[in-house]
Amino acid sequence: MFRHLNKSILVTGGAGFLGSHLCERLIEMGHDVICVDNFYTGTKENVAHLRDHPRFELIRHDVCFPLYIEVEEIYNLACPASPIHYQHDPVQTTKTSVHGAINMLGLAKRVGAKILQASTSEVYGDPEIHPQDESYWGRVNPTGLRACYDEGKRCAETLFFDYYRQHGLKIKVARIFNTYGPRMHPKDGRVVSNFITQALSEAPVTMFGDGTQTRSFCYVDDLIDGLIRLMDSPDDVIGPVNLGNPGEFTMLQLAQLILEMTGSRSELVFEPLPSDDPVQRQPDISLARQMLEWSPSIELAEGLGFTIAYFREMLENQGFGN
Repeated sequence: MFRHLNKSILVTGGAGFLGSHLCERLIEMGHDVICVDNFYTGTKENVAHLRDHPRFELIRHDVCFPLYIEVEEIYNLACPASPIHYQHDPVQTTKTSVHGAINMLGLAKRVGAKILQASTSEVYGDPEIHPQDESYWGRVNPTGLRACYDEGKRCAETLFFDYYRQHGLKIKVARIFNTYGPRMHPKDGRVVSNFITQALSEAPVTMFGDGTQTRSFCYVDDLIDGLIRLMDSPDDVIGPVNLGNPGEFTMLQLAQLILEMTGSRSELVFEPLPSDDPVQRQPDISLARQMLEWSPSIELAEGLGFTIAYFREMLENQGFGN
């Protein structure tokens, strides 16, 4: 769709699940990539295969502090994204979202770079409309356990749009829905990684709530394609734009599919639903289809096959203890 030229690109959170896939794709496209990460949830192993590439550079840095570097584009992905990780240090989570956005926007302003914010479907909270489109303002508990992430990302969006209006910055805002695939952390507490690691270990599969709550799962390759298309879109396409797979599944359907695909004999165990956990989550991607000519192409079963193979190899090589 869009013509790509060699660029110098900064990816914050570049050693994380999404960030490492993004770095890999950008290098394949011929760009020079600077990966910044403080390794709070990202790992050097995620980008180990890129370390010796002449167009890749890895910098250990926390985006809560200013960064002085020359780049043409910035993908701001830095922030723990799973409830277990972002609730472990909620103050730092908020700082990463807010101070990180301020510092990366300041960098973009200084060097004239275009900048993309990896926002989240969590800005919609526990939604009152279904599916969720970008015009919906959300229903978020500002004092709940998830607020450090939900409100942090909402504030980051505010900052992006204020820099756009006040300073004329070239911005892009993507609202990312549930994404899965290889390099997910086995202990991140997300439903796909939880179910797969439990099934492969023949441990009880933990179902929160009654299993009727829904999610929409986007395979990582599709999501990365959407992020790059948004960054490369015309300057008047700023977002926010939903990026996710509109296919909707109950947690029970997901668990049964994973048990079938892994051949596991694990039993389902039901636990209380966590505080402020959304009952429904499904993206309306009409805007992405229209403005980016983007829609996901990888079905859930196919993507789960790749993800199960990744976790099976991890279990065989080192287990899930780390």
